[in-house]
Amino acid sequence: MVSAERPLRVGVVGYGGAGRGIHARLVREAGHVVTAVVVRSPERRAAAAEDWPGVHLHDDLTALVADRDSYDVVVVASPTALHAEHAAALAQAGVPTVVDKPLALDTASARGVVEAAQAAGTPLTVFQNRRWDPEQLTLRHVLQQGDLGTVHTFERRWERWRPVPQQRWKENDPVGGGLLLDLGPHLVDSATQLFGPVTSVWAELRSLTTPTEDDVFLVLHHAPDATGNAVVSRLWAGSVVGAPGPRTRVLGSAGAYVVTTFENDASPFEVFDDAAPAGSEGWVTHGRERVAVERAPGGHADFYRAVAAWLLDGGPVPVDPRDAVRTAEVLDAARRSDAEGRRIDV
Repeated sequence: MVSAERPLRVGVVGYGGAGRGIHARLVREAGHVVTAVVVRSPERRAAAAEDWPGVHLHDDLTALVADRDSYDVVVVASPTALHAEHAAALAQAGVPTVVDKPLALDTASARGVVEAAQAAGTPLTVFQNRRWDPEQLTLRHVLQQGDLGTVHTFERRWERWRPVPQQRWKENDPVGGGLLLDLGPHLVDSATQLFGPVTSVWAELRSLTTPTEDDVFLVLHHAPDATGNAVVSRLWAGSVVGAPGPRTRVLGSAGAYVVTTFENDASPFEVFDDAAPAGSEGWVTHGRERVAVERAPGGHADFYRAVAAWLLDGGPVPVDPRDAVRTAEVLDAARRSDAEGRRIDV
């Protein structure tokens, strides 16, 4: 039973780039502790033991489930193709679960995981940590203030200059790899969180240097809001981009919000920020006129603070898993759009 008088105890399935490099790091930053890990690699087992003295190490999910008293929640950070299988098994075992994005490879599998959790009464959420990006938090504030007027276009780019691909499953797995499943869930979730449900999708997907797609372009048409305004989102993800950016551009009737660079990635647009004051995040612009925007407070570790509040205090679920099902619907439509060369209704 979870007690508010001790840190949340977290089990992690997988201890690689996601499990160790992202989840375990944020768990620690949020003041919680990793107490169990599913990992087979001798090197990664040693890393987990060094990072978390006394951690319980397991070879598979069955052993982790049997060790139920050692954790309060489990994070599924295994390769994407295993997410649905692992999450469904944990749901059926009654283990509160955080699943790294994407929840599953497709809509049917994602919906199946959510239904399994609902049937078992098991708490389930999805790691859409980019909702806690400074640019996303700041943009939400800008929109709430009405600084842009009526927004008509949202653009976001997640672009890298990586002409020689990394040799890992994300680049080479034809089932679970590729940028559509890796970065697409973040891009789509950001757009729908800000501008609501998607009614149709146009997509172009290419594989330039890897067996899976490493060049992605999506156009999302959002449902009209209460005033009848319908935003169009244009989203890019690419690995062979020698001039990344601008990262975010939101266009409205009263101006634009622009974020030029992202997480210190090299970009020719970084000169735009030479004059940016400390503590700012992007600019509200009108042609050549620009005003720096104060950065909204928050960060990725707030996701795990929200997980603790959810499980400890009955707070709201950090990310409704049904949002992940809707994201899967958009990504499935993107694949159809690319294959058929037409706009697909969602």
